[in-house]
Amino acid sequence: VQLQASGGGLVQAGGSLRLSCAASGFNFDDYAIGWFRQAPGKEREFVSGITRSSAATYYADSVKGRFTISRDNTKKMVYLQMSSLKPEDTAVYYCAAKRAAGNYFAETVMNYWGKGTLVTVSS
Repeated sequence: VQLQASGGGLVQAGGSLRLSCAASGFNFDDYAIGWFRQAPGKEREFVSGITRSSAATYYADSVKGRFTISRDNTKKMVYLQMSSLKPEDTAVYYCAAKRAAGNYFAETVMNYWGKGTLVTVSS
């Protein structure tokens, strides 16, 4: 099982980045995917989630209206388009997969985690 996040980097405030998450080793269609982030000195937090068939998407209040999650089940990929980035978006971003249904994307219910990708937003 592998989840590989990529696409992080350094961007100025107000800029955009698109993160990608490539999945392999499990039946991707059966898993909802979530993005989480961990800023320096802070706990990891939920950012966004998408259900198995893209029927529903979820966002933390802090990113609502600025981030968009999507997935391509044929490619086993999930994307996080981030716009109007702020310095407080600086963090390591992780993608994770959960088998359980529903809109609950807490860390404790995620089955698989990938290594993160660092996003740095300069002011």
